[in-house]
Amino acid sequence: MNALGRHLLLELFDCDSESINNLEAVKSSLIEAAKRAQATIVDVVFHEFNPFGISGVVVIAESHLSIHTWPEYRYAAVDVFSCGEVLQPEIAVNYLVEQFGAERASVVEMQRGVFVNAAAPVANKAPVAVS
Repeated sequence: MNALGRHLLLELFDCDSESINNLEAVKSSLIEAAKRAQATIVDVVFHEFNPFGISGVVVIAESHLSIHTWPEYRYAAVDVFSCGEVLQPEIAVNYLVEQFGAERASVVEMQRGVFVNAAAPVANKAPVAVS
C-alpha cells in the first residue's frame, strides 16, 4: 500500500504552561523542530490569543507543522504532516516533547493519500519527461 504522506498527530499533556504560552518560545520550537527533521521552511504564521493560547503553522515544502496550545490545561496539540522520503517527523516530535516539558505524550500516525487500487506506485514527485 502506497501513501502520499505521513501525518503524526501529537498530543502533549502536562506541559510547562509558561513555555506553551510564550509566543516566541512556541514559534522558535516549531521552527527548530522543522529544521531538525530536515524540512524546507516556506512560511511561518503564528497568533497569540488573549488571555492565553497560541496557534501557529510552519509551512514546509514537504507539508506542515502546526500547533494549538491550551496553557490553562497544560496541553498542546501538534500536527507534523510530511510528504516524501527525506523528512524525519519523529525527530520533530521528540524535540517538541522535550521543549515543552510534556510529562505525557501520545502520537498517532496516519497514512494520508492512500491509493489501494493505484495502477502505478504513488510518487511524491512530478513525473520526469522522457525524451
